Amino acid sequence: MTPIDQPSTLLGGLTPDYFMRHYWQKKPLLVRGALPAFEAPISRSELFALAQRDDVESRLVVQAGSKNLARSWTLKRGPFQRRSLPALTQKAWTLLVQGVNLFDARAHDILEMFRFIPRVRLDDLMISYASDRGGVGPHFDSYDVFLLQAQGERRWRIAHGVDDQFVRGAELKILARFKHDEEWVLQPGDMLYLPPSYAHEGVAMGECMTYSIGFNAPQGPALAQAVMAWMADEGNDDDRSSPTHQIHPSRHKTQLYTDQGQGATQNPGEIPLALQNFAYESYKRLAFNEQHFQRALGESLTEPKPHVWFEGELELDEAQCLSRLKRWAASEGPEVIRLDRQTQMLFDAKFIYINAESVGASGAEAKILRTLANDRALSVKVLAPLVKRHSRALPSEQKHLASSLLGTRLASRLDALLGLFAQWMQSGWLHLED
Repeated sequence: MTPIDQPSTLLGGLTPDYFMRHYWQKKPLLVRGALPAFEAPISRSELFALAQRDDVESRLVVQAGSKNLARSWTLKRGPFQRRSLPALTQKAWTLLVQGVNLFDARAHDILEMFRFIPRVRLDDLMISYASDRGGVGPHFDSYDVFLLQAQGERRWRIAHGVDDQFVRGAELKILARFKHDEEWVLQPGDMLYLPPSYAHEGVAMGECMTYSIGFNAPQGPALAQAVMAWMADEGNDDDRSSPTHQIHPSRHKTQLYTDQGQGATQNPGEIPLALQNFAYESYKRLAFNEQHFQRALGESLTEPKPHVWFEGELELDEAQCLSRLKRWAASEGPEVIRLDRQTQMLFDAKFIYINAESVGASGAEAKILRTLANDRALSVKVLAPLVKRHSRALPSEQKHLASSLLGTRLASRLDALLGLFAQWMQSGWLHLED
C-alpha cells in the first residue's frame, strides 16, 4: 500500500492525502497511465458469464437511431443468456455488470488500490462492456467515481453546472441538454476521476471495457431509517448495550415494567400514565445513548447487500474450524486468515462491526481485529501479543510465577479470539488460506 503522504502513480504523482484534500468531491482529475501497461484481467467471456447469474446485477442498454430521443434508448435487466445479448458486430450497445468485486478476486484487488478512502464509502466495481459507439447517454451520478479504461478506447465528455432536466419518457435518466466543457479519449490504464456534480458522457470508440469504481454517498434520512430499524428490531431492552459478540463478556439486567400498587380502574381502555412514563424513559435510554447509536450505525453500515450469500465451511463444524485455527496460531507457516470478498468489516473507537454484527474488544484483541478490518487479512505474526509476551524483570521465582499466570491469561484470551474466528470461518465470513 502506498503511504498517504507518498506520490502515487495511480493518482498521477499526487499523494493520496493531497488528492483527498484538493480533488475529492471538488474537481475532476485525469490520470494518463494510472496503471501502466494495464491489461484487463477479466475477459469479455468471463463478464458475459457473470451476467448469466441470478445473483449478479446486470443491465443491457441499447441505442437505436430514432428521431424520438426517448425511444432511442432501451434498458433491460439481467440475467442474460449469451444468445439474448446483441451480436458483437452490432453497434451502440452496452452491458453493465455490478459488483464484480464480490465474485472475482482480481476485481477485488483493484478496489484495494483505493484504500486511502474510507471503506465505508466504497460501493463496488462495475464493468461496462460496449460495442462501437456504445454508451448510456449523458447523465449525472450521485456518487464519486473513478473510470478506469481496461480495454479499447472510450471518449469522455464532461460538463459542470448543466441543467439537470432529463429526457421525458426515457427508460434511462438521460440529460435533455448536455454541452460539454472538456473532452478526452482514454486508453487502457488511463483513469478519470469525477465528483458527483459533473455531468458526463462516455462513448466507446470500437469495442471497449471500462471499470467504474463507485463510492456511495449515504443520505441522511436513509441512515436515520437504518438506525431506527436497528433499534426497533434489536433494541427492545437494555441487553443491546452488550454487543453481539464480546471477547470479555459482561452481564446486563433487563428492565421490565412493573405496576405494583396499581389501583383498580374504571377505564380499562386507557393507557396508564405510569406505562407511558416507563416507555418514554426506556426510549430515552435507547435513543439518546451514544453507545446504542454507534452500534446501530456500525451494524447497519456493515449489512451485506440483499443478494449476498456466504458459502461456509460445510465439511467442518465450528469445533473443527477452531482446531484448524489453533494449529495455524501455533505454526509459522504462510497461511493467512482472509476475509471473504463479500464480508463487510468496519470499526470505531469502541466496537468492531462485521456483517451487521458487533464485537466488543479492547487491548491486543481490538488491535488485531482492527488490523483485520483494515488489511482484510491476518498473518500469524499479528497474533504475537497473545501468543508470546515477555514478563518484566523480576526475581527468578517471581518471574516464573508471573510468566505462568500471564501465559494462562493470554492463552485464554487467544482461545476466545480464535473461537470468534472459528464462528466466522464456519459461516463463510473468513477463510484460512495460503
